[in-house]
Amino acid sequence: MFHPWRALRTLTHVVVVWARPHPTAPAATDGATVIWLDPRMTQAERRCALTHELVHLEHGHRGCQPPAVEHAVRAAAARQLITLEQLSDALPWSMSLDELADELWVTPLVLTDRLAGLTRAEREHLAARIPEHRETV
Repeated sequence: MFHPWRALRTLTHVVVVWARPHPTAPAATDGATVIWLDPRMTQAERRCALTHELVHLEHGHRGCQPPAVEHAVRAAAARQLITLEQLSDALPWSMSLDELADELWVTPLVLTDRLAGLTRAEREHLAARIPEHRETV
C-alpha cells in the first residue's frame, strides 16, 4: 500500500500548509516547496489529495494545469494508491463502488479513475477473479 505521508517525509524541502487553497480546490501545490490541504478533508480524502499533489510536485507543475495534464495526474495518483493486487482482493466481494473505495482507503472518484485506467491485461486479470463479470470492471 502506498503511504503518501512516508513519501512526503523524504521531501524535507516540502511543507504542508493546513488551509484550503481555493474555494473550489481542497488541495494544491506550488510545484516546488508547498502543499496546501484543506483540514476538513477525511483521512481517505487527505491520502488521495496528498498523492495527487505529490505527482504534481514530481513533475514540477506550477499553477493550474490543462485538462490533459490533470487527467494524467489523476490516473497516476490512482495507480499509485490502488494496486492491481488490492483491487483483485477486494473487488469480488464488494457490493458497491463506495464500499470498494472505503476498503481501498480512497475516494470513489480515485477508484473511478483507477477503473477507467485499467489496461486490457488488468481487466482480464480482474474478470478471471470475479465469478460474474460485473459493470464495475
